[in-house]
Amino acid sequence: MAAHGFTIVGRGLGQLARAGRARWARTPRERRWLPAAGAAVAVAAVLAAPYGAAAGAGLLLSAAYWAGRRAERAEQAAAAEAAARLGLLYEALVPYFSLPADPSPEPLYAPGGAWARCFRSYVLGDDGRLLRLRLLYPAFFPDGDADCRARVERVVAGKAGRDREVRFRWEEERNELEVVVLPDLPAGIGAQRFVAGPGETVLGFTDAWAVDRTVPVRGGAEYGERLQAAPVVWRWGPRSAEPHLLVVGAPGAGATSLLRSVALQALEQGGEVLLVDGGGGGEFACFAGRAGVLGVETTAAGAVTGLRWAQRETERRLLAAGRGERPLWLVVDRPALIGHLARVQGVGDPLALLDVPLRYGRGGRVTVVVAEQAEALERLGPPVAACARARVLLGAVDAATAAAVLGGPPPGGRSRGMPPGRGFARLGPGPVHRLQVPATPDPYDETADEAARRAVLALLPERRGPVPAGTTAAEDG
Repeated sequence: MAAHGFTIVGRGLGQLARAGRARWARTPRERRWLPAAGAAVAVAAVLAAPYGAAAGAGLLLSAAYWAGRRAERAEQAAAAEAAARLGLLYEALVPYFSLPADPSPEPLYAPGGAWARCFRSYVLGDDGRLLRLRLLYPAFFPDGDADCRARVERVVAGKAGRDREVRFRWEEERNELEVVVLPDLPAGIGAQRFVAGPGETVLGFTDAWAVDRTVPVRGGAEYGERLQAAPVVWRWGPRSAEPHLLVVGAPGAGATSLLRSVALQALEQGGEVLLVDGGGGGEFACFAGRAGVLGVETTAAGAVTGLRWAQRETERRLLAAGRGERPLWLVVDRPALIGHLARVQGVGDPLALLDVPLRYGRGGRVTVVVAEQAEALERLGPPVAACARARVLLGAVDAATAAAVLGGPPPGGRSRGMPPGRGFARLGPGPVHRLQVPATPDPYDETADEAARRAVLALLPERRGPVPAGTTAAEDG
């Protein structure tokens, strides 16, 4: 008992010392003389008074005991909350990690079992929520079955919080699963000239451990901070295995913003860009009449005319073997909607006109970028699904859509609370990366952030004369 009391007093003295150091650090240098002088006067008065030293020591020990008891109660409450949380997670995993006919006398997972046997290590945050966990699972669990693993991951992600993103690492040789709650990706990076080589486009930014390089960027308030960020780089061109890009997102998730970012980078690298605004909302109006921009189509008839020209241009480039040609970019936003309007008006099918650029455009240095909302994904047709093997998924979507776009469920993707521009990217057969798209708003949108609008305007090429939306260079001859 006496030893426990000494432990409490020692812990309390540590608490008081840390509180004093924190108070001293918060005090401005020019005002530190006042508390220092007050403390010196107080110590001198205590030592000068009869029995002052003993009284002062008693008061100090009493304060230390009180602080230590308070810290102990806080630790006990945190331990009880951690046990309750981990117990709930353990019970939720019992149906997946147990067998009705398990011959083991003490199975790892059983209703009312001890979670401490299975959870090798864990870390909880200051709010009591899970940050890291390493658990042991039974050898009979089929950890090579993707569906079985996905069911367990959904349970753990739900207990960790649907508004958070979680990384899972299965160690099949040791029957262990490591769970790590990932920090948020940097969301304060906007449109700018990114460090990228020829034939490379920065789609956004991801975790530093997921890629092999970082690049300097500007971020923060007014984009005044210098940061190092890990880019998701898409390599396109004649030698690329993924020459075309498909972007799928929930409404308002940032797909159009990503298309603006891609178009700006294409123009910076000397490409020619034809943009089709399938929604007809003027999202690409800032590009009209700019150097390198062949046209901005907002109507069904204009889209059919522009893409028919792009089809012929692709064939011409193939006959010339693409020699001496500038890269040609076809950036099409919401083709399913404008394709429906074109069929209603009887002017043709824009999606059918993308077939030749998608299948054969790589040899003629033609790159196709398509963005569509998740609910219209099945209307894009086989050529887009087969040829656009660089994929981006933005926003919270259902599991079926995620599997259709990424080839499987996103790794630990949260189901709600995703900010604009947040999602996942997969380039061909490579791994799925978390992705934060750089903020690239319409510079004519007065509701957008002013610094982001100025950044986009600074990247736009010079205007080469008034080219009204709805016309292309092909129409002008």
